[in-house]
Amino acid sequence: MLFSLLSTGDIKIAIIQLILTVPIVLFALSCHEAAHAYAAYKMGDRTAFNLGRLTINPAKHLDLWGTLCMIAFGFGWAKPVPINARNFRNPKRGMAITGIAGPLANFLLGVISTFLYIFTLFLQIKYFWSTDTTEFVYNIFYITQTFFYLSAMYNFVFMVFNLIPIPPFDGSRFITAFLPAKWYFMLMQYERYSFLIVMAINLILSRVFGVYLTSTIASWVMDFVAFPFEKLFTALL
Repeated sequence: MLFSLLSTGDIKIAIIQLILTVPIVLFALSCHEAAHAYAAYKMGDRTAFNLGRLTINPAKHLDLWGTLCMIAFGFGWAKPVPINARNFRNPKRGMAITGIAGPLANFLLGVISTFLYIFTLFLQIKYFWSTDTTEFVYNIFYITQTFFYLSAMYNFVFMVFNLIPIPPFDGSRFITAFLPAKWYFMLMQYERYSFLIVMAINLILSRVFGVYLTSTIASWVMDFVAFPFEKLFTALL
C-alpha cells in the first residue's frame, strides 16, 4: 500500500495519504479484534472481556510490527484476542462465530466507507463541479474522498487476508468447524508455520506480478459493493 502510494511520484499526495492511512489502520485493526471479543462474550466466554479487549481502543489491541506491515504492505495483524473454547456450549460453533466476527466487522466498515466515498463524489459532481469551485473546497473533497476510499480498501484487504482458510487466520476457525476432529488437530500442528508461509507467498507474488494478491481481491470486493451505490447516485444526478 505505502509503496504503491510513493510510486505515484507526487510526494505531497503520498504524505497526505500516509497521514490518512494511520487512523484508518488503527481503527480497522481495533474493530476487528473488538468484534472477536464481543462475539466470544456473547457466546459465553468472558476471557477477552476480563482482559479489557472488548473495546475499540487501539492501545488494547495493536501489535507494533503488525501495524507497520499493514501500513507498508497492505496486510498485517494485531494481538490475538484470547478465547477459551471450553466456555462455549458448542466449542466448534463458538470458534466459527468468533472467528468470522472480525472479518465481518471489516466488511461492514468497508461497505460504509464505500458508500461515503461514492456519496461525497455525488455531492461534488452535483453541487460543486464547476469552474467557480475554490481550491479550498476542492482540497476538502479530495481529502475526504481519499480517506473513505483508503478506509474501504484497507478494511476489505484486512477482511480478505484474514479469511485465508488456514491457521492462524480467522478463515480457518470457520472452516475447521466442519472438519472431523483428526483433521482439525492435524491442521493445528502446522499453525505456527502457516503464517510465515502465507506471508512469504504474498511477498513473492507481489515481487513477481507487481501487485498484492489480497489488494487485488479487495479491489474486486469494493467494485462489487460500489456497484449498487453508483447506480443509485447516478439516478439522482
